[in-house]
Amino acid sequence: MKLILRADVENLGRLGDIVNVKPGFGRNYLLPQGLAMPVSEGNLKQFELELRKLKAQADSLRSAAEVVAEKMAAAPIEIRVRVGEGEKLYGSVTAAMIADAVVAQGIDVDKRKILLDDPIRSLGEYEIEVKLHPEVRGVLKVSVMRHGSAVDGESEKTESVKPDVEESNAGTVEPVEDEA
Repeated sequence: MKLILRADVENLGRLGDIVNVKPGFGRNYLLPQGLAMPVSEGNLKQFELELRKLKAQADSLRSAAEVVAEKMAAAPIEIRVRVGEGEKLYGSVTAAMIADAVVAQGIDVDKRKILLDDPIRSLGEYEIEVKLHPEVRGVLKVSVMRHGSAVDGESEKTESVKPDVEESNAGTVEPVEDEA
């Protein structure tokens, strides 16, 4: 089945290409989604009239994706996870968790666009690729950190300071509330 593509279709072709596909793929996916139209004299003429509008739409989508890619590059993501002995994560960091963290920063990204081969299973910093548009890929910097270690050094210092403070106040009496 010969079709004219009305949009870029991954692994098939670009806007305006005439492609030959299996009839089921064309009838069940490309035509209902509005991604293609059958090749005929009338459709070729209609497509030529429509081409400028479709190219303008594709350009606006690409430019919007580039803006999102710039925002992602400027906004590193921190994901806090619980860690057991030996710095081993309880569970793993998935694309859904990363997408939620990105959305929390005000950048709209679908979890299916995050290209994560395997879930992250250790602490550290990672650069993850995000496919925003067929021509635009953004890079997201993700830091996987221990839960409760916003400032690791300071939290350890404050914990070690608390017992010292209690010892220095050993002679003072503080009011005790009833635990009833």
